Amino acid sequence: MKLAVLHRTTFHYAAPVSLSLNTLHLEPRTFPYQKTISSLIRVLPATRLRRFTDLFQNHTHHFELPEPHTRLEIESRLRVHNLPLDISQASRTASLVAFTEAAVHERVWPYLQESSRVRQSPDIWRQALDVTRPSLSVYEQAGALMDWIHREFRYEPGATGVKAHLEESFALKRGVCQDFTHVMVGMCRSVSVPARYASGYLYNGPRDSLVGAQASHAWCEVYLPGAGWIGFDPTNNTLADERYVKVAVGRDYDDVAPVVGSYSGTAHCRLEVCVEVEKL
Repeated sequence: MKLAVLHRTTFHYAAPVSLSLNTLHLEPRTFPYQKTISSLIRVLPATRLRRFTDLFQNHTHHFELPEPHTRLEIESRLRVHNLPLDISQASRTASLVAFTEAAVHERVWPYLQESSRVRQSPDIWRQALDVTRPSLSVYEQAGALMDWIHREFRYEPGATGVKAHLEESFALKRGVCQDFTHVMVGMCRSVSVPARYASGYLYNGPRDSLVGAQASHAWCEVYLPGAGWIGFDPTNNTLADERYVKVAVGRDYDDVAPVVGSYSGTAHCRLEVCVEVEKL
């Protein structure tokens, strides 16, 4: 499946601002099952973008706007070619014992630790133990946690803020894809299942049956021995298959935020976000 994505973010300031510093995660690298065909980022007012690779191998851009401006527009256009998931039976039945191998343990170690938005919690650990069983494979444990979050949590935009941490989302049991993903990442890590945060987009298709396609989307990725990182979307209770466009991965939202920055000037700002995903 080939997909095209348009993502436009526009900031309207009530008065001129200056010294704007911004970091972007809007260009996907090529992942297993996903090949980037093209990617273009445009910024107005026009400025030079510096491109680099971050700690998690994400393509990252940085730009600065020192001069006064009342409007900032960031537009990303990309095309990808996605392949259907192919998870072998051996990967589906692999247990946590596989993570004791030195090469695998080194690869997944950062995604078993605490991070800024995902900290250890006795309540989350106990709930994860209730949902999973040691006899289950890693794939089955991830599926059980995804299904539990989808059933117990309510999708409710505005219930949490963009800076919400795992504990707040878990206590409220409602929120958006960012909150669902943080909860699943935290529950996975609490039972020694390596998990990371994935950010990107979702193609809803003609039936309009999935939640979260109206803006950038987030889901959890679990490391399956022999298969690598496989996405589990607790918002929609489905694997992240060829309908998903992955842009960046990290420990939590702070590592993959599509647009993050600062500026000097008025705090009164109106934000507009437009996301369009179409099948080619």
